[in-house]
Amino acid sequence: MKNISKYKVDLGIIIPLILMAIISIITIYSAQNLLASYLNDLALKQLYWYIGGFLVAYFIMFIGNDFIYKNVWILYIIGIISLILLLFLGTPINDAKCWFTIPGIGTIQPSEFMKIILILTIGTMIHKFNENFTNPTVFEEFKFLVKVGIVVLIPSILTFMQPDTGVVLIYLLITVGMLLVSGIRYRWFILLISIFIFLVASVLLIYFISNDLFLKIFGTDFFLRVDRLLDWSNKSGYQLENGMSAIGAGGLLGKGFGNTPLYFPEPQTDFIFAVFSSNFGFIGSVLLLGLIVFFDIKLILLALKTNSNTNKYIIAGIVSMLIYQQLQNIGMTLGIMPITGITLPFISYGGSSLLSYMIMIGIIFNISNETMRYTNYK
Repeated sequence: MKNISKYKVDLGIIIPLILMAIISIITIYSAQNLLASYLNDLALKQLYWYIGGFLVAYFIMFIGNDFIYKNVWILYIIGIISLILLLFLGTPINDAKCWFTIPGIGTIQPSEFMKIILILTIGTMIHKFNENFTNPTVFEEFKFLVKVGIVVLIPSILTFMQPDTGVVLIYLLITVGMLLVSGIRYRWFILLISIFIFLVASVLLIYFISNDLFLKIFGTDFFLRVDRLLDWSNKSGYQLENGMSAIGAGGLLGKGFGNTPLYFPEPQTDFIFAVFSSNFGFIGSVLLLGLIVFFDIKLILLALKTNSNTNKYIIAGIVSMLIYQQLQNIGMTLGIMPITGITLPFISYGGSSLLSYMIMIGIIFNISNETMRYTNYK
């Protein structure tokens, strides 16, 4: 256990986090005119989730990262069990079983926590591998990659079955980001990328050549997922068209708080950037993007400063996850990325996602405190 009273919080991390919390709550409140009447309390709920999230981060600081790293496989097993139970006990929402419903609290999405668990698990695996093999052979690296692949494949299959393709992609990108800084030979990435491109190209080729054949091989559900992903290529779709129009209508200074001119689905989650842009315009959007970039850079600098390799790998996973979700969410609202249902970290509404991010923030605070104490000691 840690004596948290001795800890100092890095202002370069906590201040952007507080600003993003304020932006999140204000923007969700601004979106209420686009929501059904029974959803008009989401801004207040987001405030409660943030308060609970900071308490969770405090708890993570209290127990310390070492305790978490030592028990990471217990967390992994709990995460897998929760994903399995979800297939049987999950609450169906929009034809997907991604959530448990907890009376008095709301819905909990286990895959959001699985992202953090995977980061911790892979980080400790990489550290152990590099400790055991200072100059690994190609075969030793291959065995290690197979082990990592199995660890990632199990939750990926379970999450895909919910179905939630977007989160599966995040699992894979987290893994690639962490392996890139692990020190293994780059030839593996060339091989993996080649295999990935071949598989994607094969699926798309079947899709474009014969829809009937695609349906026979992959089924209706996967066909609809691919069809939805490809909507962005011709800028089609009611949600995308209205979201882009709302962003354009914001102009330089925006139409003002609470004045989103057009309706589009999911303004509090998937398309929250469109709400913010329409309200606060180009200048507001640039300031928000600057805040996000500043936060990401602070995490990257923290990874460069820490003297713990495990911490470096874990920050690499966190940054990979955040940057992908930021690019994907903002990109899909602008029509330059496919719509996948990925939320904007710390801004979009969501209890499970926000709590998972605040667990991550607690881990980041611990790493930051260790780094500052190490630097001051030197």
